[in-house]
Amino acid sequence: MLTLIVFLLSGSALADTSTPTRPNIIYVLADDLGWNEVGCYGQDKIQTPYIDQLAREGMRFTQHYSGSTVCAPSRCVLLTGKHTGHSVVRNNWENGGWGADEPEGQYPLPDEEVTIAEILKDQGYATACIGKWGLGGPDTIGHPNKQGFDHFYGYLCQRKAHNYYPAHLWRNEEKHVLNDGEYYRAHQKIQAPLENEEAYRARYDRKDYAPDYMRDEAVQFIRDHSDEPFFLYYASPIPHVAIQAPIEDIEAYPREWDTTHYLGQKSYLPHPRPRAAYAAMITRLDAEIGALLDELEKQGLSDNTIVIVSSDNGTTYAGGVDYDFFDSTGVLRGLKGSLYEGGIRVPMVVRWPGQVAAGSTTDHVSGFHDVLPTLAEVAGAESPACDGKSFLPTLTGGSQEAHEALYWEIGSKQAMRMGRWKAVRTGLKKGNTTIQLFDLESDIGEQKNVASKHPDIVARMSDLMDTYHEPSEIFPLPTIDYKVEQEANDS
Repeated sequence: MLTLIVFLLSGSALADTSTPTRPNIIYVLADDLGWNEVGCYGQDKIQTPYIDQLAREGMRFTQHYSGSTVCAPSRCVLLTGKHTGHSVVRNNWENGGWGADEPEGQYPLPDEEVTIAEILKDQGYATACIGKWGLGGPDTIGHPNKQGFDHFYGYLCQRKAHNYYPAHLWRNEEKHVLNDGEYYRAHQKIQAPLENEEAYRARYDRKDYAPDYMRDEAVQFIRDHSDEPFFLYYASPIPHVAIQAPIEDIEAYPREWDTTHYLGQKSYLPHPRPRAAYAAMITRLDAEIGALLDELEKQGLSDNTIVIVSSDNGTTYAGGVDYDFFDSTGVLRGLKGSLYEGGIRVPMVVRWPGQVAAGSTTDHVSGFHDVLPTLAEVAGAESPACDGKSFLPTLTGGSQEAHEALYWEIGSKQAMRMGRWKAVRTGLKKGNTTIQLFDLESDIGEQKNVASKHPDIVARMSDLMDTYHEPSEIFPLPTIDYKVEQEANDS
């Protein structure tokens, strides 16, 4: 009898400490949210209480990297687990222009690619993508409904997402008309400030603010699937410009921040209070995350739901964003579009009650291509062949296997992180394969090129770049995949 009691108590204890089966998963992807633009990473002007709460209740990653330095390729890496040396989409690619009737969409994700959603769907998860897609327009194989997502709501096309008061969003394959179907350009310029703030709102604002609809759709998805495991990929367009936010959110920030109007000189829409409005957008995103957390609590799902928040790349240089005022990338060099740290090192916080230690921090070097194998392991699925390594051991306090290196390529640039070393090539368009080398342990700001002092490291990373890169017909690297014109070799 005593043996039986001990056995039962032992079994109960094991059940209490074992990993929950098939936890719900919410992955929130911000758009152009910089390394230092949330409070838990050092921001002191912009309020992000819910993201900061997640960091207090979970784990903050200090060396996490996006898949690329612009939207579409970064999302491709995230969803397929393949870095940009192997992924299909390696840069932004447009199917149309800026007119109201132009075709929508970017380069479509092929059918043969295996996505996180397809893996989780096979494990019995209800799957939804809500927000900005960017990997295939209407009537293409890249549509999210054809890439493992049961439900989609939001912008299929990245260009349409430049306007937060759009003529329509998409619900699966049907248009959801907003703002009475009225279209206007998200890229305008004025020569002088308008007479007052009301004039700007009358010209550029509309009644239907798209993020509100996407937030409500996401909350409803949680509510509708509260009795089964679900995966919600919440890909908010915030804070990607144009700078647009409801006036009540803007008023929460000091009027004295803005002494000059933004007139559209760096593209996108003018705004009378660009600093306050940009901060308001980020706080609005934070409040959307709060709405998701509140719904989890209402449904009794908080303890068995993993919530991850990250960003697709660093802070933008365009649209009136004052990255110096907000110290958006902190000590990091570069912005969106750059393969220096400011363009690709991004915030990531993970909350998973009972599995991830509250208030913890990790310096494990990880990237977007690790998310697929991590979530596959969490769901009990076998990960398909990819470039990532599951960081589940890091989350749960186990022994973590490190990457040999992390790799990026885009346009005419390459970069690699190998331990403490960072290699960057920026001159491929001019036939220049020179590698800049930085020691991130002593020079996180990448200010001192030490390539001449470490030729062995440079040679090793050059060889690895060759190994990690597979040629792409759609997104070829100049000089590496094809010979550039001789007259361009002047750099």
